[in-house]
Amino acid sequence: MEEANASAASRFGRHRRATVHTLCRNGPQRLAFTPSRWSNELIANLQSFSITPLSRDELPVDTVELARWMVGKCLVHDTRQGRVSGRIVETEAYPVGDSTSYAYRGLRSYNGALFRVRGHAYVRLVYGASYTINMSSEEEGVGAAVLFRAIEPLDGIDLMRARRPGAKLVDLARGPGRLCAAMAIGPEWDCADLCGGNALWIGRLNPERLEPDIARVASTKRIGLTREMHEPLRFYVPGSRFVSGPKRLLEPIGRNEGLNVSPGGQS
Repeated sequence: MEEANASAASRFGRHRRATVHTLCRNGPQRLAFTPSRWSNELIANLQSFSITPLSRDELPVDTVELARWMVGKCLVHDTRQGRVSGRIVETEAYPVGDSTSYAYRGLRSYNGALFRVRGHAYVRLVYGASYTINMSSEEEGVGAAVLFRAIEPLDGIDLMRARRPGAKLVDLARGPGRLCAAMAIGPEWDCADLCGGNALWIGRLNPERLEPDIARVASTKRIGLTREMHEPLRFYVPGSRFVSGPKRLLEPIGRNEGLNVSPGGQS
């Protein structure tokens, strides 16, 4: 325990742990996990498979490492109308001490989810217009987050289209606000445990070889910021047309727009 505390102190410096007393606004919504299907609109040549829930123990205990690791994983929402899911193709890291993070000024009434143990949702209204979903990314009491920026739609594409009328498939959930709109993620999910058996959860694809090799996950600078803009803290699947933002900010990647289905994928 002393070694762990010393390690945390060396990593976090003056950003000490906060004591979290906030409660989720609503009780957890539990639904049984059911097999998930790939949309044949995306990859008709693959057999159906399931999405397996991720446990907290699988999540790296480091914000930057976790942001990279989550690329290729899945975000799933089992709604009353049916399942919507997507493969995460883009994330951003907001580590401890980052002045652009909502956790930078310490624990507040509005950001308690960021100080929960890694794997909890932080849902925030941005510019008074749309919601975004972040995930807490450190130990209990340490404020940091991973922002889910974009997904490649899998299940429930018709439901997503109903929520985003007129949007092209590629634009259904390309960008954090569009993602939440397409997946029906609102403020009721703030503080929800994404590893806790709720209707909103994170998972991995089966077979696991469908995930991108971690060495192939690309990084670049974050977007939409006015400071701390130059660190490579934005992670994405190279070649994916579902990645958001200006294409000029992405590295040259050729024409690989599909899933990495080579046998050597991340396990």
